[in-house]
Amino acid sequence: YGREEKFLHSLLGMAARRLKPLFDRVLVQKAELVAKIGSVYIPESSMSKMSEGLVVATGPGPRNQTGETVKMTVKEGDTVLLPEYGGDKVEIDKKEYTLYRESELLGVLEK
Repeated sequence: YGREEKFLHSLLGMAARRLKPLFDRVLVQKAELVAKIGSVYIPESSMSKMSEGLVVATGPGPRNQTGETVKMTVKEGDTVLLPEYGGDKVEIDKKEYTLYRESELLGVLEK
């Protein structure tokens, strides 16, 4: 890992230690939308409702009909595309996160 990746993993670890999602839940920290053209800032309300976020923690995965755990598709550190609505807001250490079911996530963005 590089210096930035180690720092990112240490930040992710802090929130992940405080909350471990159950089953197919994914804890996501939404990316802040900041748009600027020249010296003019564009308000978030004028931007697309689609957003992305960073996966902070995942549950072990959903259970199939026989009760076995199915592996999650997303993992900690993934950048995911989020739906316009959905998820449950959670505050941990004065930071806002959102819990989604893995099936609510729209996709994983490649680095």
